Amino acid sequence: MLDDTLCTTSISMLSTMGLLGVVSGLFQVALLLSLVLLLINVAHFYMRRQWLLKVLQEFPSPPSHWLFGHKYEMITLNVLQLAKCQAARCGSYPGEGLLLLNGPTWFQHRRMLTPAFHYDILQPYVQLMADSVQVMLEKWEELVTQDSHVELFEHVSLMTLDTIMKCAFSYQSNTQLNRSAKPSAQSPCSYQLIGNLPDGQLRAEVDTFMFEGHDTTASGISWILYALAMHPKHQQTCREEIQSLLGDGSSITWDHLSQMPYTTMCIKEALRIYPPVPSIGRVLSKPITFPDGRSLPKGITVSLNIHALHHNPKLWSNPEVFDPFRFAPDSTQHSHAFLPFSGGSRNCIGKQFAMNEMKVAVALTLLRFELAPDPTRVPN
Repeated sequence: MLDDTLCTTSISMLSTMGLLGVVSGLFQVALLLSLVLLLINVAHFYMRRQWLLKVLQEFPSPPSHWLFGHKYEMITLNVLQLAKCQAARCGSYPGEGLLLLNGPTWFQHRRMLTPAFHYDILQPYVQLMADSVQVMLEKWEELVTQDSHVELFEHVSLMTLDTIMKCAFSYQSNTQLNRSAKPSAQSPCSYQLIGNLPDGQLRAEVDTFMFEGHDTTASGISWILYALAMHPKHQQTCREEIQSLLGDGSSITWDHLSQMPYTTMCIKEALRIYPPVPSIGRVLSKPITFPDGRSLPKGITVSLNIHALHHNPKLWSNPEVFDPFRFAPDSTQHSHAFLPFSGGSRNCIGKQFAMNEMKVAVALTLLRFELAPDPTRVPN
């Protein structure tokens, strides 16, 4: 009986030890496989990194750390400083609307929306813009009686938002009441958005125009007014031009917008120094070879820093100086050295709309106010 018990205990211990051995063996195999997979991933990462470095070494760039790349520069400098610094050394969102779409879907939407920004459609909007600006200026007059300082961006934002909101509401009323109705010549948004797009895509396009038409234009107008405040002589020349054209500004029309060349030059120069969209990026959907023979593979993210482009001394002499004559009619500057609205087939579809809005806002503002900078509030 005792021998049987000892035998059973021995067998049980041997079974447990055998099971532990099996588990230990499996663990070792799993650990070994994990190490192999880790080494494969590290090797893949290293090979891809070396491949990218080889691809990109033909393009000028500042020295980088072997592991961290240019991370430290990104930490120590702000984005705009870094871009200008690199350019000098190297010589160089709200719904999936037009801004984010690509391929055939982008082309379909772009072709559908382009007629909405025809001159005939945009003309009636000049009065709406003027009305919105007058509301903003009346608010300024109330504030100036209370305080000499006015936060421009806040009120310019409200003014441009008012314009775009009316556009959006016009779209909603037309499409909801009668989606097949003939578009109204007075409503570019109803014209552009009545089509065969599903409701979700229609909403995405409205969201895109709300964001792109509001924030960027407000920023542009604010910086234009700031630039004119910093350069009173140019401001006064603009004012005299506008006074000779509009008188007291009680009425501004479509035809007036093409008859203020000096003001337009100042607007463009302000957009050069302070572009509302400082950079844009694209992911290459296919390999690209540049005219000089250098190539980039598919999948690379390419970023064009418009702020750095506009401040590149190889393209603009004394780029930090405000000089509106850079945009005189006889200027020989390359067309793609100035890209506040991007360029090519994916340029800003609302470029003319935005320029009209900026001209109206600047013209009516200069007729009623003299702008001066606040030395205690220097923008960064």
